Amino acid sequence: MQPLLKVENLGKQYRVRRSPGATDHFAPLEGVSISIDPQTTLALVGESGSGKSTLALCIACLEPPTSGCIFFQGIDVAVLDQNQLRLLRPQIQLVFQDPASSLNPRWTALDIISEPFLVQRRFTKPDRAVRALQLLDRVALPRKLAGRRAGELSGGQKQRLAIARALALEPKLIIFDEALSALDCSVQAQIANLLVELQSSLGLTYLFITHDLAMAAHLADHVAVMQRGRIVESGPARKILSSPSHDATRSLLAATPLLFESSREPVNF
Repeated sequence: MQPLLKVENLGKQYRVRRSPGATDHFAPLEGVSISIDPQTTLALVGESGSGKSTLALCIACLEPPTSGCIFFQGIDVAVLDQNQLRLLRPQIQLVFQDPASSLNPRWTALDIISEPFLVQRRFTKPDRAVRALQLLDRVALPRKLAGRRAGELSGGQKQRLAIARALALEPKLIIFDEALSALDCSVQAQIANLLVELQSSLGLTYLFITHDLAMAAHLADHVAVMQRGRIVESGPARKILSSPSHDATRSLLAATPLLFESSREPVNF
């Protein structure tokens, strides 16, 4: 089976001006390689500042890498021009940590879900409304919230809305960048169970970025551990979490108060 996503030796550097005439280079990614098979979940775990979010932005075609390759369905997206990327981006969607910062608080839920259709010039206005309501159903948001402004919704409702918007263009890969960490434990469990159901029913592939190994154990088929811009350990979730070989993984495990089996059964916190 060909991986849906294969990242090879990816590097990213930023120039940092220290003083007039003096420039340093900051490299949040150095030689990163990962792959994700279709309809599976890779959990990318690591401490804050390890490079996880930079990798997410590169994979989502929102940041150009400095070196290396990003193969999506066998195509190296790192060498595509802007017109080609515009056609590709709907297939890779990104859900951020804080939905309040990624959703316009003055727009209604219906407007937010319909926006991707407008940007891509898909469907008539009545069809957009119908499809937006269907997406509310898909993420278990009551239709009565369709006219509610995003700023009036709870944190869990906002994240469900962000997921509905990500689903609008029928992506093949969804990247969740710490998407559950801003929610309380009971809401985290509800959203996690929703993600499992959506993956099963829609055949989705996930890159799940987190520092929470307990959640990674529940959601992921495979785990990759990042430290200082590099992948230091990777493999099947059960193996990595039951017998870690790297100090970075052991440190993350030690900081995890509860680690449950990677069973894909509904989780309760």
